[in-house]
Amino acid sequence: MRMTSPLSFAVLGPVRAWRGGSELDLGTRQQRLILAFLLARAGGAVSVAELVDLLWESDPPPSAVNVVHRHVGMLRRIFEPGLPTRAAGSVLIRDGAAYRLLIEEDSLDLLRFRRLVAQAGGRSGEPAVELYREALALWRDRCASGVQAGGRTHPEFVAVDGEQFAAVRAATDAALRAGCVHAVLPAIRLAAEQEPLDEALQARLLLALAADGRRAEALDAYADIAHRLADELGIRPGADLRAARDSLLDDDAPADGSGSRRGVGAAIIRPGAPPGGAEAALLPPAERELSQPSSAGPPAQLPADHPYFSGRRDLVAAAEELLAGDRPATALVIDGMPGVGKTTLAVHLAHQLAARYPDGQLHADLRGFDSGDSVMTPAEALRGFLWSLGVAPAAIPAELPAQAGLYRSILAERRMLILLDNCRDWDQIRHLLPGAGGSLVIATSRRRITGVAGPANAHPLHLDLLTDAEARELLTRWLGDGTAADPAAVEEIVARCGGLPLALALVATRTVGRPALSLPAVAGELAEADGRLAGFGAAHADLEAIFSWSYRALTPEAARLFRLLPLHPAPALSTEAAAALAGLSLHSARGLLAELAAHLLVQPGDDRWRMHDLLRAYAAELGEEHDDAAERDGWYARTP
Repeated sequence: MRMTSPLSFAVLGPVRAWRGGSELDLGTRQQRLILAFLLARAGGAVSVAELVDLLWESDPPPSAVNVVHRHVGMLRRIFEPGLPTRAAGSVLIRDGAAYRLLIEEDSLDLLRFRRLVAQAGGRSGEPAVELYREALALWRDRCASGVQAGGRTHPEFVAVDGEQFAAVRAATDAALRAGCVHAVLPAIRLAAEQEPLDEALQARLLLALAADGRRAEALDAYADIAHRLADELGIRPGADLRAARDSLLDDDAPADGSGSRRGVGAAIIRPGAPPGGAEAALLPPAERELSQPSSAGPPAQLPADHPYFSGRRDLVAAAEELLAGDRPATALVIDGMPGVGKTTLAVHLAHQLAARYPDGQLHADLRGFDSGDSVMTPAEALRGFLWSLGVAPAAIPAELPAQAGLYRSILAERRMLILLDNCRDWDQIRHLLPGAGGSLVIATSRRRITGVAGPANAHPLHLDLLTDAEARELLTRWLGDGTAADPAAVEEIVARCGGLPLALALVATRTVGRPALSLPAVAGELAEADGRLAGFGAAHADLEAIFSWSYRALTPEAARLFRLLPLHPAPALSTEAAAALAGLSLHSARGLLAELAAHLLVQPGDDRWRMHDLLRAYAAELGEEHDDAAERDGWYARTP
């Protein structure tokens, strides 16, 4: 779909937007921050949970999700004046439980920058330098500058900044070879000023200044960086900086550092031989320095623990047992149906165990079930982790195996806890597992991940629905002792929610947000809805969004069967009944049911297949929306 509205955006510096030639007022800092995140994702989906974490680093208020929706609504009306209050719009659209901006390449500076850098990488000489110059001229400051409070920069913006610095390094190397360094010198100066401790950038600045006839200025710049490294990090300049300095003192040395010396543009990390342990002693000093822990302190990236966490004592005990054995687990992979509380349990468990891992905690939402290109690749996750572990962007290898090797080498000397949320499959996480050492990965997925149990010593943990007692306990934690006054209403709510924590949380949030809405009234609405998601009021959209992530991952054939299953009158059905319902062979029906089970949308047992009542309601609504009524009546008639 092409965006027809004449809007343009900038995020390579302060976040800005224009309609035609007129700049738009983007409103509050929080609105600009949300827009900056959407722009940094460059048309990819951004989940509501990510936006909550963006606006509140810890302890988001109960109204956080509603606040995000309100800010998004305000942005929509800025982009599309006259848009009705609850209309979806055509620029900032809802995508399941996420939002995305529909952006054309020419309407966003980040996409233009990436296109120009890609074109420059395919050329050489002055044409390549000119493309790099044009790309780097789009940068006015750091990505999304001025929108984040407290001095913390979100990793999404840091990653975009890393693209600038990588382009500066490539542009400098190309300009030195072509003999036209003056074209990119302003961009090199800006990048070196922004990253004063990045030795690869500083070394290139020295060579660029010398090539432009500014040898004295280059020597002064070397003295400044040497002083700064000693004061702030307590280290001497590395081999690359020293080689650049020596080239300044040697009139016969080539300006690009080539010849007998190791070139500044050479790889700082050797693919296949990352620094770490005994291997580090074999590397030059600059490479050894990059393998040392960051002086900024260990990373502490865990999301806040849920204030109303309850139950799950059996899973916590099982995790403790797996970690206490003779061969303790290096990874715990939690799976369960949509809305069952996988992330909540994983975060709680991570907080319980964090003290055992004194070298810090890493966290990444791998977005395994987001749509489009927003699924995080292992390489993207590793780049973020390596940066958090103190590896300069210039030292991060380009190839995935080398990134994973460097990551494992660093972890081999540390005890860290790594939380990986929303994993899609084993291929997405296997490179993120530690090798030797005492680190632990806790991962979550809404499908059963094959390949977990094996030589990596990873163990699956299946998260089931809450028992009635646990569901009552969760409601009490949310709503306080007031639940004791209406035991019948509590029992009705527990029954209607079917032990699904997300449904219980939505009911509780709705009740807290409307003090005049009593528990009996909520229970009555759920009962009147007779199993329809509409009984949850406005919160039914959140249930639909969470369920949709799993539904979108199905093949078309499995999605069709999922929509048909609610037509069967019984809560469970046989494979034969499913085959008749969908007009399939027994073999095909068995394969599609297995696919649904792998995504935890149905549960096998006693030669029959069961579906949670709320998933059943969601599937029924999908069927009514997408399938022809006459065909549905015909399928129903075929059911035994």
